[in-house]
Amino acid sequence: MDIKKSQLNAKAILADLEWLHKVIQCRFQLYWNQACPYLSIHEIHPPDISTNQSPYASIILNNSMDFDERLIFILSLAQHVQPQLLDIFFTKNSDYNREFTEFGGVKGKIHNGFIPTGETAVFILSGNSLEHRFRVLEILDSDHFFFKKGMLTLEHTEPNEPFFTGILNLSIEYLNICTHGNNHKPDYNSSFPAKLINTNLDWSDLVVSDEVLDELEEIKDWMAHGNILLNDWGLDKKIKPGYRALFFGPPGTGKTLTACLLGKYANMDVYRIDLSMIVSKYIGETEKNLGKVFDQAMNKNWILFFDEADSLFGKRTQTSSSNDRFANQEVSYLLQKIEDFPGIIVLATNLKANMDDAFSRRFQNMVYFTIPDAKQREIIWKNAFSDKSILDKNVHLEEIADKYEIAGGSIINVIRYCSLKALKRNDNIIKKNDIITGIKKELLKEGKTI
Repeated sequence: MDIKKSQLNAKAILADLEWLHKVIQCRFQLYWNQACPYLSIHEIHPPDISTNQSPYASIILNNSMDFDERLIFILSLAQHVQPQLLDIFFTKNSDYNREFTEFGGVKGKIHNGFIPTGETAVFILSGNSLEHRFRVLEILDSDHFFFKKGMLTLEHTEPNEPFFTGILNLSIEYLNICTHGNNHKPDYNSSFPAKLINTNLDWSDLVVSDEVLDELEEIKDWMAHGNILLNDWGLDKKIKPGYRALFFGPPGTGKTLTACLLGKYANMDVYRIDLSMIVSKYIGETEKNLGKVFDQAMNKNWILFFDEADSLFGKRTQTSSSNDRFANQEVSYLLQKIEDFPGIIVLATNLKANMDDAFSRRFQNMVYFTIPDAKQREIIWKNAFSDKSILDKNVHLEEIADKYEIAGGSIINVIRYCSLKALKRNDNIIKKNDIITGIKKELLKEGKTI
């Protein structure tokens, strides 16, 4: 946490919370025709933040928020930082001995406070004014920057409920910016089945063919010049934003490492999607699970990496049953999400033949990662051993590389195995027998023998 940023945030947010409190008090007084020093809540000007250096103020200033937008933003934040400010909405209608419908809001299962909904924002901002209610409707529409930038969502927990009953939900990312002062990197959980992956290796550690490197250069070119191509050259009318690449080939040939290196090159976070938590046997759940990932990834500087993608994007079946029809609907839905995503998506599979042809046509780039040849295997063997280890005199890496056709990932596993054997002997000498035993173990995984 950046202490200075959080302190600046606290000061700026406290001032806006006091402003929100005054506005709510004024709304209640005007609504019930009580004595009020203002004729309209819009006479209560928000604090001046034109020179404020806090991340919270930057969000408001960078988005040129007007009175209504700023109030909705601080209202969505209030439930997290000063929930007691909203207790006034627990006021009951004495005529019916129940909450006022116009206040909106819900009570959480664990949280004991008031959780504002779109209706809450409408009440504060418009009171009985239908015209102003429609103005708030525009702010909470999906075309507004609140939603396009992933700042706020109007979360509906039940189908067919009125629009404004959706919970006013501030995204985790912006909650962290408003509190810690830093961008949030989401943790792996059931609502976000993706894991941030990275590497300490560099491009020089990736041992692949020249053909693969040429294909990867094309992806890097898009990363460097894609925005210029779309915006400055005006091709946004003909080319969809975003880039989709398919990496295919045997396990351990560098597909995941390459995705991480691309992220490192472009200073982008790489999130590997856990397909086991995405795919569901229940109708409609797969789309819902994947939708959560795309919703969070929208407008982020991320690369989405789908490993073993054929399990999710595999060939569609003939519609011989209702289950087949629903499965094909899911694939069509996923196709559309992939095609509409404005960022970079990398799908990886061991077997390209398992991929649906409809997906294949939508890739800008398809990269075939082959088992490294003897020369490439020798380079991997030589580069992967620790500088602290010593090869026994009868270990000849050129001979081993030429004799045993295994992928780079398997070579790393063998090196881990024989290095641990050396440490167990309290020395640093890599024995040939241990290398061969490690190779046997790797080949057995593939159903092969020496």
